[in-house]
Amino acid sequence: MAQREGHSVHLVGSVPLADAAAVFETAGSILGDHIPRLPDGETGPRKNWVNFQYAMLTRHPAFEFAGPPIDPDTVVFEGGGQGADYAMPTPVRLRAGVTPEDVRFEKLGYFDTARASYETFARLKKQGKIRSGCRFMVALPTPLAPIAPFVVPEQIDKVLPAYARGLMGELAKICEAIPHKELAIQWDIAVEFGVWEGIFPAPPGDWKSAMLVQLAQLGDAVPPEVELGFHLCYGDRGHKHFKEPTDTANLVEVANGISARVKRSIEWIHMPVPRGRSDDAYFAPLKSLKLKPGTELVLGLVHHTDGVDGTRKRMKAAEKVVKNFGIATECGLGRRDPKTIPALLKIHAEAAG
Repeated sequence: MAQREGHSVHLVGSVPLADAAAVFETAGSILGDHIPRLPDGETGPRKNWVNFQYAMLTRHPAFEFAGPPIDPDTVVFEGGGQGADYAMPTPVRLRAGVTPEDVRFEKLGYFDTARASYETFARLKKQGKIRSGCRFMVALPTPLAPIAPFVVPEQIDKVLPAYARGLMGELAKICEAIPHKELAIQWDIAVEFGVWEGIFPAPPGDWKSAMLVQLAQLGDAVPPEVELGFHLCYGDRGHKHFKEPTDTANLVEVANGISARVKRSIEWIHMPVPRGRSDDAYFAPLKSLKLKPGTELVLGLVHHTDGVDGTRKRMKAAEKVVKNFGIATECGLGRRDPKTIPALLKIHAEAAG
């Protein structure tokens, strides 16, 4: 893609508009040349990230509720703060007599929606409503993300390999159905940061190295001509992190670890920047960032509440350490009021220059 002046814009994933067409047309018209790739907005049941996988698990024949049964379609996952708001509904467990080897995840929903959304993307591109060089982005969770919150803790390690195989199957089908030069894959890394920050219990042994190897394997599973990115996440329930990052040190450690282990190119790595952090201390660890050649750093420093001025203040602080970076919000926009989306996208465009 030809270089442009100013900063690129990245949309992390969810955008709470009516459907994929509305997301493509709205974002495409406002962001124009600023945006190198567009997600479908993860609209409808997918707006709350992996939470739509809870219904899939509760209806899977291998599982049963490990407590009071509930209707997964009526579960409200939203919260207004930290702590208890990150609590999950009744978990599931393997039914009696079902072994981990028996479990198969044939259809998770990621491929079906990606295929349908790409058809819309391609049609709008032919109509000139999406610029010619823009790619279609599919955001996928790490295998741990849908399993850790919804499966009883003592069975997470038993179920995880089967889910990972199912997710890799979805990735393979996505890459088979969509032209590689039209496609970008983003891996969303959130639960792992909960472990990194000590919010969730860490496994025994050298778990950091093991986790980085697993994340690198996800990256290398993406075909070379498909763009690859990583979204490093501290959560967004109720617009609150599960823990406020002290600074970018852990983000840098994970980004460097992934970059050193992934064999193929990485096109971008996204890091959050809390609204109140325009201080030098937050960005100082970026001095130690060692990304692969050609990898763009994307900083999630756009916040609706303080607009262009606040965004530029954080950009100015970041520029003391890193000169070239894209801009984004901290996380997906799925938990926002849809009426705020056009104004928020315009903040991106104006701040990008």
